[in-house]
Amino acid sequence: MRLVLVAAAVEPAATGLLLIINPVLFGRLILGAELSEPGQALGRLAGIALIALGLACWPVPPNYPASAIGALLIYNLLATLYLMHLGVGRRLVGMLLWPAVVLHSVLAILIVRAWLVVA
Repeated sequence: MRLVLVAAAVEPAATGLLLIINPVLFGRLILGAELSEPGQALGRLAGIALIALGLACWPVPPNYPASAIGALLIYNLLATLYLMHLGVGRRLVGMLLWPAVVLHSVLAILIVRAWLVVA
């Protein structure tokens, strides 16, 4: 269970770091599009929030708060749904869009399983 929660906390933090360092690369890989200057600024701001989410949800033994598990679950579920919406509409599709959908889906499933163990 701990490994699932660590992976679920690392993913948003790593994504946030990429958004802060190079939002243009993130836009190309995930969305298949260039980000405007305001889009880059919003991407960096989102990156800061994702790093905060990852750090706030870092698993600390022995007890892992259900609120942190819930936050990671909501993030992964909504990310899955939104990225799928982008891909199905074929409006913004980069080479890593569908792998990102799969990653968020798998993490959501694993988080639900971990939550059931905690509950």
